[in-house]
Parts: sequence; structure tokens; C-alpha cells
Amino acid sequence: MRSIINIILLALILGLGYLLVNSIYEPINFKAIKDARADAVKKKLETVRQAQQCFMDITGVYAHNFDTLREVLSTDSFKIVRVFGDPDDPTGQSVKYETSYANALDSIQKLGINLDDISQIPYGEGKEFDVEARKIVYQSITVPVVRVRTAYKDFMGEYAHPRYKSYDKFYNPDDPTEDRYYLSIGDLNRPSLGGNW
Repeated sequence: MRSIINIILLALILGLGYLLVNSIYEPINFKAIKDARADAVKKKLETVRQAQQCFMDITGVYAHNFDTLREVLSTDSFKIVRVFGDPDDPTGQSVKYETSYANALDSIQKLGINLDDISQIPYGEGKEFDVEARKIVYQSITVPVVRVRTAYKDFMGEYAHPRYKSYDKFYNPDDPTEDRYYLSIGDLNRPSLGGNW
């Protein structure tokens, strides 16, 4: 009888020990995974920002979808204008302009940008970033703006479950209304390609 009680007590102690260790380990593990996934998404958004800047250099606007971004950067060219002389020289000396073109795809590849998977969200299981581009009037000037973003729920997988909110008071992947539940670059209200992190 005593050995049965000892076995039950040992099993109870081991079970409680497991629960205690898990209650400490799980929040630490969640934070590490959340940070690693968010860092991967931020890095990808920085690549998207470079591609959008290249697209802007070619077209004068930002791409409103990834198909257009890929097509232009794969087939178009950058215009390069070299200026000989000083166009602001008050003496009126002659100024010469020389125009040449550089293949955009070559430049993109030198930057290490892979256009094939540029729209894919890391850990997103095939999901793509949301892109919105338009022109706005900012300080009396019409300017192009863009925002590329993804919600935490799109790349956190099983960690997007509401129970993980208890480990981070600012973490609420189910609420799509607040900007802090997204990682994004750009702004639709002003000309900026900065990230929100």
C-alpha cells in the first residue's frame, strides 16, 4: 500500500514539475519565436521597399500589386542622365546631357532581390503581403504613396491563437483594426517608406 502511495505521489510531483517548467518555458519560447518570425518579415519588407524604390525610379509611381512590380523590374530599364557642365552656372557656359539605359533586372539581381518570391510572407504558408498604392496631395503637392503590410496572424501560425495574448499585453493577432497588429512599410497619408517597427 505504501509503495502505491509513493508511486502516486511521485507521478503527482513529476506532473506538477512538468507544468511548472512548461509555464516558464512556454512564454520564453513564444517570445523567441515571435521575435524570430517578426525579424524575418521585417527583412522581407525591407527587400520589398528596395524593389518599390526601383519601380518608382522607373515609372514615377509605386506598384499597386506584385505582378506589375515583377513585370516592370524584369523587362524595363533605368534611365541614367549624365550632366557635363554646371546647369546652375550664371555665366551661361554650355551644358551637355548624355542619356543611357541600364537593364533593371541586372540591377535588381545585384541587390540580391528575388522577384519570384518577393510577395511571399515568411512563415506565411503561401500568403502574400497586402499592397496599396495611390497618389495623394501632401503639402499642396501630388505625390505617390504606398503601403505594404501583413498582419501578425498571417505569419505566426499556431502562435496566433488568442491564448498567447496572456504572454504579451500588446499582442492581439485577431484584431485587424489597429496598425500595431501589422508589420508594414510605407504610409498612405504621407510620402514615407519607413517601417512601423
